[in-house]
Amino acid sequence: MSTHKIWRDGTFVDWQDATIHVMSHVVHYGSSVFEGIRCYDTPDGPAIFRLQDHMRRFLDSCRIYRMPMQHSLADLMAACSDVVSENELAACYLRPVALRTGEEMGVLPFKAPVETFVIPWIWGRYLGHEALEAGVDVCVSSWRRPAPDTMPTLAKAGGNYLNSQLSKIEARGNGYVEGIMLDSFGFVAEGSGENLFIVRDGTLYTSTISSSILNGITRDCVIRIAKDLGYAVSEQSIPREMLYIADEAFFSGTAAELTPIRSVDKQEVGTGKPGPITLAIQEVYMGIATGKMPDRYGWLTRVESRVTA
Repeated sequence: MSTHKIWRDGTFVDWQDATIHVMSHVVHYGSSVFEGIRCYDTPDGPAIFRLQDHMRRFLDSCRIYRMPMQHSLADLMAACSDVVSENELAACYLRPVALRTGEEMGVLPFKAPVETFVIPWIWGRYLGHEALEAGVDVCVSSWRRPAPDTMPTLAKAGGNYLNSQLSKIEARGNGYVEGIMLDSFGFVAEGSGENLFIVRDGTLYTSTISSSILNGITRDCVIRIAKDLGYAVSEQSIPREMLYIADEAFFSGTAAELTPIRSVDKQEVGTGKPGPITLAIQEVYMGIATGKMPDRYGWLTRVESRVTA
């Protein structure tokens, strides 16, 4: 059992006490929204990556799902920093989550209170220990992302990840690390929990936010870094077959960071190794996140840590 403290609506509770009732609305109807945020161990101490942007999206997700939030953006940002400091962590993955609890049955959520937690988690490479260096083998999933008039995919909501689970299970069952999901029109969308980029003739291509993808914060980092490095970026509909003729491909996400894709459906991407554009963007992204390069975008929030050398 973890000994970490969890932030629960303004107070810290022991790990084993951060519980909810089995009748909570979220248990029966999936009514939660969440974020995934990395705190990196930098030469200047712990730093949370793009904290304000993550917590703004967290509040946006609450708004989309009509979940009243009692905490301000500033309060939520402070809560994340406090979790790192309280637990004396140099690096971690933070999981803010707002969920409907209570003890009422029925889909209508208005009587269910909303509780908010910030959970610290020690998490390494999401897609495998050597994923960032060697790349991963993936497949196109038989499960598609929701149609635009079914689930609001701009919200990072727990219930939205049910078909992501099916895609991941299917991929792992067939010997792949991850599945690439198509949208309801048959165009490339994203992975089960990551955005996707492909490279062709020096241009980066990624799906539009109208392709039932999450508007990823790491995705935004990639676009900004790529443009500053002089690469063209096109946000557009991507036919499935472009996956098979790409020079490079990679996933982006807070947990996955920038993970190269070495094959799709057993067909090598490019040379079957991480490509030069992928590696160039990855180097800048990881360099800024870990404090080894100047934070020219203002993406890091320093944490006053109790960790001693």
